[in-house]
Amino acid sequence: MRIGIVANEVSGDLLGGALIKALHKIDPTIKFEGVAGKCMLAAGCETLYPIETFSVMGFVEPLKHLPELIGIRRQLVKHFTDNPPDLFIGIDAPDFNLGLEMKLHKVGIKTLHFVSPTVWAWRSGRTKTIRKSVDLLLTLFPFETNFLLERGVNAQYVGHPLAEEIPFESDRVAARQRLNLPLACPIIALLPGSRMSEVNALSIDFLQAAKNCLQQKPDLQYVVPLVNQTIRIAFESKLQQSGIELPITLIDGHARDVIQSANVVLTASGTATMETLLLKRPMVVAYRVHWFSYFLGITMGLVKTKYIAMANLLADEELAPEFLQKYDPEMLSTALLSFLNEPEKVQAIEQRYLEIHRELKQDTGRQAAEAVLALIGRRDHE
Repeated sequence: MRIGIVANEVSGDLLGGALIKALHKIDPTIKFEGVAGKCMLAAGCETLYPIETFSVMGFVEPLKHLPELIGIRRQLVKHFTDNPPDLFIGIDAPDFNLGLEMKLHKVGIKTLHFVSPTVWAWRSGRTKTIRKSVDLLLTLFPFETNFLLERGVNAQYVGHPLAEEIPFESDRVAARQRLNLPLACPIIALLPGSRMSEVNALSIDFLQAAKNCLQQKPDLQYVVPLVNQTIRIAFESKLQQSGIELPITLIDGHARDVIQSANVVLTASGTATMETLLLKRPMVVAYRVHWFSYFLGITMGLVKTKYIAMANLLADEELAPEFLQKYDPEMLSTALLSFLNEPEKVQAIEQRYLEIHRELKQDTGRQAAEAVLALIGRRDHE
């Protein structure tokens, strides 16, 4: 059996890797090829393009890379049309993958999309495109499934794979030992993003906020996980450019251990907020995009949700302070220090995050794998 699969960013690569592993447990002979990052490569997927090619965000930023992205999608359509897989799976990245899925679906290739586009937050009209593009959509959160089914999309809730991987209890000391970090002092983890555009937009503010916190708490330490060498070089450049001196440790990868080691996390919005929630760490979330992206999304009201961080969306309250576009380092440092100074507030957040974790643990890999096999007419005889 051959399955085409495309993940365009680090979060999709994590999901794709988990799905490939689950399918290989049932049938180790399945072949996977498409666009893959390190997790999917390690699980046995062959990649046709490097995942870093797609590292852009926002409404406006991808336009700069549009000719290249269109060319890649055209080549992927040709590749899979000339060599039809039993199934094509697009993971997240709906602006790229839904168009690819629609073209493949039109030539008779079964398609599955993993991770619901945020149609419940904005651009709800995309449900029409989804109906034309995919045979099945797998969702990570239950509220998404209800929204999609009401609009005629064949959707199935499978829970979140990270809820399976991460235990309910998180050992801070063990994480620090693995990373060779000091055991006694408070640590703030800085996660300025896995995309170059995020690192460029957020790093200086994060470093300045860290400096502000250090002035209030001189025993603070900082740790930063960097997804690859390119991102590391970019962050090191920002650190040098800032002229800020901090007791800071840069870690290649190991973001989960870094979050687990921390007392508080300052993070870009994205998958990191999910990991931070599941690791039961208080967090402050910041995001900054091109001004026109912000204008379209917020000022013009295209985004119709109260929060940007999934942790807050799931909790239905702002447990993680959010700072979108119009903020300064002082605001970030004030929010970080409030967690360090108010242990009772942190304890209440940890308890709520544990409740959400229990709700999301649904044996996702197994459910997703069975949904894939059912879609292509095979049953699991394991």
